Amino acid sequence: MKVFFDNCTSPVLAETLNGFLRHRNHSATHIRDLPCGRHASDVEWMSFLQNESNDWIVITGDGRIQKNRAERVVFRQAKLRGFVLAPGYQKTPVHQIASNLIWRWPDIETFISQVGGGSLFKLPMGKAGKFEQMPL
Repeated sequence: MKVFFDNCTSPVLAETLNGFLRHRNHSATHIRDLPCGRHASDVEWMSFLQNESNDWIVITGDGRIQKNRAERVVFRQAKLRGFVLAPGYQKTPVHQIASNLIWRWPDIETFISQVGGGSLFKLPMGKAGKFEQMPL
């Protein structure tokens, strides 16, 4: 399993989660470290992930994915699964976001393994909130 962080997230989150996931033979990568690069559009990075042979989980701060028709279509076609960080994350220090992701990781991993591709959920702030499905 690989975790992808887009441009709406800090590279620090990917690096921190990657350190946590390595012992499980998983990894986390920020868009800046992929061949498609930091300047890739959302449709471009979604297509890139679709062409990779890995099982990807997307983490983004961009809830517009569900509002942009082209992005919705590509996300579903790529059979990606992901989480949009709740608006409260925008004002939260990055170390607290990283802490929350690591705290919630067992829940995230279990939950995402039970949903089909082309699914997007809101990741709430805090350590106990439920994942809310976002229509695609």
